Amino acid sequence: MTEPLSLLTALLLGLFGSSHCLVMCGGIAAAIGQSSTSRSLPVSALAFNSGRILTYILLGALVASLGLWLQQLNDLMLLVLRSIAGLLLILMGLYVARWTSWLTWLEKSGQLLWKKVQPQTGKLMAKQDLGSRFLLGMLWGLLPCGLIYSTLSWVAANADVAGGALAMACFGAGTLPALFAGSLASRSLSQLLGHRWTRTIAGIFLIGYGLITLWSIWFNH
Repeated sequence: MTEPLSLLTALLLGLFGSSHCLVMCGGIAAAIGQSSTSRSLPVSALAFNSGRILTYILLGALVASLGLWLQQLNDLMLLVLRSIAGLLLILMGLYVARWTSWLTWLEKSGQLLWKKVQPQTGKLMAKQDLGSRFLLGMLWGLLPCGLIYSTLSWVAANADVAGGALAMACFGAGTLPALFAGSLASRSLSQLLGHRWTRTIAGIFLIGYGLITLWSIWFNH
């Protein structure tokens, strides 16, 4: 059996997946930067990202509770959940490195909920107060994203509610540099995170972690 997802690993998943974050959330981050004054921009970006990370934390606690419930029903479910987590990490690595887009089907599966949420984001985007920025971030945390789903699958497999919430907090912290760069128009950091070699290294990291996960489950008892 694998060890629970460490907080450091969750942080690295967010950090190494930052190139994907720039694709998924770079537009909204840039829009926040353009609609804010230079003085209020850092605070607006912080409010938005705090709301986004809070959603990740709540989702982490929710899926970990679900994983705990499934584990109590049947121990085999834990193996199934961890196997899914390993496979999703491999697919996410292939996606981040842009070697294949197989994971897009998973993101498309979340579009039904997002279609109901998205109209509210437009209303909040027109407002510049910090409360609206925070709520916008919370809603944006529901954006269909294969990287988030991959990490949540890990959290569910660990079946630890408090640990799941903390892991998703660390994951969110790992995505901060990319999205702050997008909001603050830090072109050099954005280019670095989106560089081909950065994506390749990130993809290899995710694929390797997924393979280690599967090996630990099925071949290293």
